[in-house]
Amino acid sequence: MSSDLSRTESVRDAATSGIPAALADLGALVRIPSIAWPSFDQTQLGRSAEAIAALVRDTGVFESVEIKTAAIPGTDEQGQPAILATRAARNGRPTVLLYAHHDVQPPGDEALWETPPFEPTVRDGRLYGRGAADDKAGVMAHVAAVRALREALGDDFDLGVALFIEGEEEYGSRSFAGFLADNADALRSDVIVVADSGNWDSRTPAVTVSLRGNARFTLTVRTLDHASHSGMFGGAVPDAMLATIRLLDSLWNEDGSVAVAGMTERDAATPEYTEATLREEAGLPDGVQPIGGGSILSRIWNKPAITVIGIDATTVAAASNALAPSMSVVVSARVAPGQSAREAYEAMETHLRAHAPFGAQLEFSDLDLGDGFLVDTSGWAVSAVRDALHAGYGVEPVDIGVGGSIPFISDLVREFPGAQILVTGVEDPHSRAHSPNESLHLDTFRAAVLSEALLLADLDARTL
Repeated sequence: MSSDLSRTESVRDAATSGIPAALADLGALVRIPSIAWPSFDQTQLGRSAEAIAALVRDTGVFESVEIKTAAIPGTDEQGQPAILATRAARNGRPTVLLYAHHDVQPPGDEALWETPPFEPTVRDGRLYGRGAADDKAGVMAHVAAVRALREALGDDFDLGVALFIEGEEEYGSRSFAGFLADNADALRSDVIVVADSGNWDSRTPAVTVSLRGNARFTLTVRTLDHASHSGMFGGAVPDAMLATIRLLDSLWNEDGSVAVAGMTERDAATPEYTEATLREEAGLPDGVQPIGGGSILSRIWNKPAITVIGIDATTVAAASNALAPSMSVVVSARVAPGQSAREAYEAMETHLRAHAPFGAQLEFSDLDLGDGFLVDTSGWAVSAVRDALHAGYGVEPVDIGVGGSIPFISDLVREFPGAQILVTGVEDPHSRAHSPNESLHLDTFRAAVLSEALLLADLDARTL
């Protein structure tokens, strides 16, 4: 027992003492605008990959560290650079795969940022910057935990470790399936830790046990062969804007819930979560009412949602008295856990075609699908991660669902059906991932690194 306590304390001390270096390295990564969208400088993804590969090599843990790409299935195009590092298990120990991603969302309107998006800034106990939480903090949580394990246990620990840091998660993980197929032997593992989710709050850790899927597509609505004078023909000829507004409105009920037949809901209990908490965490002002029905978390975790996230239309500055012949919108749907994204998309397409007003012509393109995920919580690894989170945060973890999507997890399940998948993260409800002023709660990061280091030490002590 004393040996186990000494081992645990050594790991705890190593993880704690390594936090300043980990945060400094995280700040350096945040300065690199590694955005996978083709309209941005793609060389920055290479810079980011090289920087992370150097950090991984410097741990001294891995037998191989490579920067690799894979073909996007069905195309001749290569995906973005990913880091793959491996260390073989010994003496019957398990192998753990640690996943995160180094690409980030575009910054959006930089005028909405209180400090520059790629200049890491600490204020009020939080580190601000694009990728500070999603997901370069996940990258550094893995690196810092591995560093702590080596410092505490030396070079001869027996745990097998594979590290996979993807370079295009925010851009749809287009080459992910190809990368898994190309590197299946190197990535095959008993436990997979995905550090790309969040916690209940900044003090309470969580294990993500359900994720919604996603279905995203571009819808083009056409009513005219060409633009026409709105005074000459308005009132007799339907313009594309009118048709699009009427069509999109059919997707929702009066309370804002989804009105598409065939999109399902999951029946599962949710913890208590008040409207006041929703208003605080989501930035919902007084007077603006929440949408949907049922418990708030059931709406976020277990029911579908449809959002129009982009529209091609004449700008206010360029407005003219013309009937628009066509209109394009990007529709992003979240799919309830348990329903396939393909089935949900087909339900939406059927609905939209059936509700097209005035005989408007519809075109669907740029389809992107990702299935949801339900965790089998009966495995020993789930118990192990709960214990590690409790020890690292000093608070019992909770099981949560997440309204967002991590579509590639379904690829992991398909490629490695025997692996136990643990979805964790360093974000809290105020991280504002994907939004201006994204930030990382520093105490949450410290606890996350400690928890993962303790988990790795626990796995190193297990024999399969």
